[in-house]
Amino acid sequence: MEKEQESLKHLFQQEFAKMVAVISKQFGLEHIELAEDIVSETFLVASETWGMNGLPPNPAAWLYAVAKQKTLYHFRRHKIYEQKVVPEIKAQQPINAEPDPVNFSQQNIKDSQLQMLFAICNPAIASEAQIGLALRILCGFGIDEIAEAFLTNKETINKRLFRAKEKLRHEKVQLIPIDNTLSDRELDNRLDNVLHIIYLLFSEGYYSQTENTILRKDLCLEAMRLGGMLIEYERTNRPRTNALLALMSFHASRFNARESNDDTLILYEQQDTDLWDTALINQGIQFLNSSAQGDEISSYHLEAGIAYWHCIKEDSAEKWQNILHLYDQLLLINYSPVVALNRIFALYKARGKELALQEALQLPANKNHFYYLLLGELYRDLDNKQAISNYQEAYALAKTQKEKQGIRAKIDSLL
Repeated sequence: MEKEQESLKHLFQQEFAKMVAVISKQFGLEHIELAEDIVSETFLVASETWGMNGLPPNPAAWLYAVAKQKTLYHFRRHKIYEQKVVPEIKAQQPINAEPDPVNFSQQNIKDSQLQMLFAICNPAIASEAQIGLALRILCGFGIDEIAEAFLTNKETINKRLFRAKEKLRHEKVQLIPIDNTLSDRELDNRLDNVLHIIYLLFSEGYYSQTENTILRKDLCLEAMRLGGMLIEYERTNRPRTNALLALMSFHASRFNARESNDDTLILYEQQDTDLWDTALINQGIQFLNSSAQGDEISSYHLEAGIAYWHCIKEDSAEKWQNILHLYDQLLLINYSPVVALNRIFALYKARGKELALQEALQLPANKNHFYYLLLGELYRDLDNKQAISNYQEAYALAKTQKEKQGIRAKIDSLL
């Protein structure tokens, strides 16, 4: 029984999004909640049936077959099938052909998910709500998991998702083929938003404040999967798409080196480079090379370049000079306090603590623990009293126990 439940949980995340996308593509995005209900019912039946009879030979095919039956039942009951689907089938298929309104072929699943990705990332929907929809509809995360990722409760997430779906209905957003329907300009604008949401989704996992390590890794992997979908289509396989995939690959390559056995966070300089994933680094290099085609330089290109140099194990002057140069460029096209702060660390590594400290003290004092943690590092061995004071500020502002443990160790080392 435990094996069946574990398999079902894995399949839910893997197949839920696929089935919702296919059903929504066929019957319209305005029926997305009904599509979710149908798929949830399908998994409930699977849980009961598999608990008694064991796993079927092909679990995914079993789920698709049950979902088809339930879809036809629900939409016929609401007369949507006769009004919307039958005319389409008659127009597209021979009269004697067996209707198949719910097509779970691999190609249709891929097409449906890509269209769903572009629909969810409609600029009319708030960015935070887009991430929530992406986690639910595209990645198959449960409401509990989404609430944990956002450090909030189920009720808040349900309300947020409800408002986002209402916005989709109000704006009459449709699942449309991207191959021919969107002009190059429209596609470029929509693609920018899609890439931004994937970037935020990955960042939520990589810099997550949740204590759930598995969830954090899953968020990153799902972001990379969504980015991989874009690479498979010629019109979305753009230089900046490859640059984002390179950035995520480089960051993901260091995932296992970021945490110790006791779950404390390990900063970059203390990481065991043998734990870096060479395959992911090489994958990142391939994407980075592909992103160099054309004359486009996006913030993803610059961040990917920075992440690439961080994957170079040798701690050389050339490495940090290159990282500093890329940060200088990034600040010019996409200034943010986080980028400015990270640049200070690169300045310290390239040109020494004194110069870095001067510039750090001129930054606006953003009330986050990263700022005070950096000041603590810069003051260390120059003025340990000031270092301890800044570490204590960082400790007070840190949001997770793992971060607090790492900062406490730094304070203790100076006492």
